[in-house]
Amino acid sequence: MLRRQGALLAAALLLPLVTATQATAAAAPVPAAACTYTPAVPADNYKGIPDFDPVKAARPYSATLRTSQGAITFKALTDKAPCTTNSFRFLAEKRYFNGTHCHRLTTARLYVLQCGDPTGTGSGGPGYSFPDENLTGATYPAGTVAMANAGPNTNGSQFFFVWKDTKLSPAYTPFGRVTAGLDVLQKIAAGGEDDQNGPGDGYPTLPVNIKRVQIKHT
Repeated sequence: MLRRQGALLAAALLLPLVTATQATAAAAPVPAAACTYTPAVPADNYKGIPDFDPVKAARPYSATLRTSQGAITFKALTDKAPCTTNSFRFLAEKRYFNGTHCHRLTTARLYVLQCGDPTGTGSGGPGYSFPDENLTGATYPAGTVAMANAGPNTNGSQFFFVWKDTKLSPAYTPFGRVTAGLDVLQKIAAGGEDDQNGPGDGYPTLPVNIKRVQIKHT
């Protein structure tokens, strides 16, 4: 289950609901460095730290999440966010996401389903962080897959699906586009959430358990 909203604001989550000072910082992210994976806490379900090989990272792939509500497939933007997509592929191939669940659904003002935390609390991470990418002119239409974070260049394992066009500051790395399963996301959203973080923000009523993530190179 998610923690209380006060704890969520300090966790590795989306940041549109933070204080004014934090929001200002998130709206003007520092320039991304070269792709470097830096050890960080927490280290939940630790699988190691990925290497970055530019040739391998550029290899196109799609990812299919087999969930309890249906399959969701997205095309990884390896050309625009190679550091991010390399990390996601590394974690997926290490079965990091298998047996986890999506812990946050927003249905008012923001329209996202957030996943990728093996603790299910909104504060978990893989034991490393890495820089932001692909933020210049970033928008978040329905079908976007992007990283959740706790501020500039703090990406880890948590990510979110946008199930309806959403306005966000360009502070969350877009790294994929849903190619199948948008209807699954919309079904989950239609099921609602429990408002535990505030109206329109809570744990999804329809449990979204990730059975496995399959990577297919294209």
